[in-house]
Amino acid sequence: MTSEWFTASAPGKFVILGEHAVVYGKPAIVLAIDLRIAVSIRRSGRNLINGDHVDFRRQPHLRYLTRDVNHALEFMTSSDIPVGSGLGSSAALSAALGLALSHQRGAPLGEKELVEEAYNAELFAQGIGSPMDASACVHGGGISVNLPNATGEHLWTVTRGDRTWDVHDIEAPDMTFVIGSTGIKAPTGPLVAKVRRYRDRSQFAVDITDDIEQVTIQGGQALARNDVEELGRMMTEDHKLLSILGVSCRELNKMVNAALPYSYGAKLTGAGGGGCMVALTDEPDKVCKAIRSRGGTPYIVKTGVPGAMFHPDPE
Repeated sequence: MTSEWFTASAPGKFVILGEHAVVYGKPAIVLAIDLRIAVSIRRSGRNLINGDHVDFRRQPHLRYLTRDVNHALEFMTSSDIPVGSGLGSSAALSAALGLALSHQRGAPLGEKELVEEAYNAELFAQGIGSPMDASACVHGGGISVNLPNATGEHLWTVTRGDRTWDVHDIEAPDMTFVIGSTGIKAPTGPLVAKVRRYRDRSQFAVDITDDIEQVTIQGGQALARNDVEELGRMMTEDHKLLSILGVSCRELNKMVNAALPYSYGAKLTGAGGGGCMVALTDEPDKVCKAIRSRGGTPYIVKTGVPGAMFHPDPE
């Protein structure tokens, strides 16, 4: 008799403002997007992923999330999200797998519990980070983290050591965003560690993350009043600050510069070092053409999408 499949999915995300600074308890604004990852699991005679043997030493997220599982599992995954792109692929995987496993155990996790599980998997794999990605991938829509005077519903508070992150719901804006992928895989952990080392030895780097905080607050106010021009300016300013921190790269800068003539603003999104940029625009086709001209792959993305979801097997 074949074991029952348990399937869940979660969306990717992009950061409008605040990446890297959010690791140090500063604000960030994140939107979930209509690129998703789906994970199916079932009991198996041996551990398999998409038909191949699972080496848990090379799959730290899976290793953490299955730490209490005492039987072999078969995993099937499908994803629209480019890996190592700054679009939350690992957090979406962790959210989807965590939800599927909880349903298999017969004890489905709520949103806050699932955020904790997915965030812990991220920490296990990367060693450092914030619950920003996990929160966005679990909740969907839009979230703010530690944004002063946040007006949306308070979702949860996550604390690790001396860092605390207050997460609020925000209404996903009716704006058009284009994401451009460099195709360069850039794992989050090493880039976050690079910024930490820079901050540890340089007050200048600390000041830059403080400047990112102020830009994020201004951008949050612009977002609340649907001011695309001001929000775009803050996005471009944020890119300049992230570049000073050393997390941009030539390919990202070329795509940002190419998109700006047709955009309110543009910036890298995620950890940087490769991965993706995002532009806020009323001319998405022109931005797509500009991104392609610099060797990138464009995606016109929809926001306001649902978060992590369980998909019952059809009878």
